[in-house]
Amino acid sequence: MRILIVGLGGIGQRHARNLRAILGDSLDLIAYRVRKLSHVVTPTLQADARRDVEVEYGIRAFDDLARALAEKPDAAFICNPTSHHLAIAQACAEHGCQLFIEKPVSDSFSGVAELVEIVRERRLVVAVGYQFRFHPCLRAVSKLLADQAIGPILAVRATIGEYLPGWHAYEDYRQMYASTAALGGGVILSQIHEFDYLYSLFGLPRSVYSLGGHWSGLEIDVEDTASTLMDFLVDGRTVVVHLLQDYLQSPATRQCEIIGERGKIVADFGALRVTAPGLNQEFTGFDRNQLFLDQTRHFLACIEGRETPLVSLHDGVQSLRMALAAKESIASGLPVKLVSEL
Repeated sequence: MRILIVGLGGIGQRHARNLRAILGDSLDLIAYRVRKLSHVVTPTLQADARRDVEVEYGIRAFDDLARALAEKPDAAFICNPTSHHLAIAQACAEHGCQLFIEKPVSDSFSGVAELVEIVRERRLVVAVGYQFRFHPCLRAVSKLLADQAIGPILAVRATIGEYLPGWHAYEDYRQMYASTAALGGGVILSQIHEFDYLYSLFGLPRSVYSLGGHWSGLEIDVEDTASTLMDFLVDGRTVVVHLLQDYLQSPATRQCEIIGERGKIVADFGALRVTAPGLNQEFTGFDRNQLFLDQTRHFLACIEGRETPLVSLHDGVQSLRMALAAKESIASGLPVKLVSEL
């Protein structure tokens, strides 16, 4: 199998490492890259300048996308900055590549409909990189809700906060995609996993109202804090969900509390613990890279027709709608309605 990776930053290198581990020498790995930094980003997010990424993972690199696509890759992993996803994804789709698109799909709706149409016409497999869907805590929460462990849902409170300068030890936070508006950064899009998992649990909200902005001393040109209220219809009842996102908290925190008529579910994703009435479950020894390995194996199975994407292009567009509605609400000061799924 020949796979093209677009972008060899931290996430691109993680996919390269995992693909090589899964497929071994049967994989012909090629890359289209622009910055051409040679260091290896280690699993602990350190830069090892003594090792060359192309040598390390057996990659043939191209600085021209047309030349890379002329190699006729079977699939493409789109791992470049968010604002550049769609143009590259469209080009790859037009050449018949099955697509794995890192989250979020884009930083705007421009070009989304065109990609959806190309994918439909060519009957391509598309998966969006929300590896958090494979998290054991989230899967436990999903099962508890399916089993109605706490009865009808009343309210939900989700939080994610992590100090941005500590994200990647190998690069200056001021130059990261997450801190740059032109690259599709900002806390809402960079931490979009929360919108996706809330969508997976409760569907699409009817309205989104958000307050936020660049409120800290971080040297960035995007929002570092967002507090968002969403109105969901769950089993015929209104459920209000509050999501707090920030680039500031240290130590990092990531939790979800779901309150029902017969108790509550609390998922502490950092502590790898889920509690509910009669349940105190810990996932000790869990390795975060397992999420990415599971996701990659799933995508390969989708290409082979053995599975269907857990997070399809349609799903990726819905979480993008939620996130962009939050950004629109911050800009306007008004709630934004999301009438139905596209």
